[in-house]
Amino acid sequence: MEKARLPTTEAAVQAIREIAVRFGVSMSVTDDIGADRTSRRTSAELFTVFDPDGSLPHEAFVELAGSPAVSVRLFPEGDARITVEGVEFHDVPRDSVPGFLRSVYGGLATTKGRLFPPGQWLIVPLPGDETYKELVLDSNLTPWLARSARP
Repeated sequence: MEKARLPTTEAAVQAIREIAVRFGVSMSVTDDIGADRTSRRTSAELFTVFDPDGSLPHEAFVELAGSPAVSVRLFPEGDARITVEGVEFHDVPRDSVPGFLRSVYGGLATTKGRLFPPGQWLIVPLPGDETYKELVLDSNLTPWLARSARP
């Protein structure tokens, strides 16, 4: 399966909406539009809406209800931060977000314990040769994380 090209934040929100419908998950979206509203534009002057190049930055925060608890923050720079059951995946390319969510909701995401380094890891494989892996910081696994554990 080829990765879809998502040139804008709105295109990514639409792709997430399609996945939510496919898996029967409700979602809510909060949009921040303008250089003075987006989280990475802290140096923007007061009431400055456009970037110096004349573009209008658009950031969105998407919450997907149900189990697992998932949220996605889409940044104007083309990346995203995806949180699954409290585990944060930083700098996920915007084009990889739909594949990431399909893996999570499709049952491909797993947790795996290790003796060295010690801890539990949440592993999310994507189509192709891409895999994301993050340490689960909370020692008490949520029911969804415990259910997806693999030996």
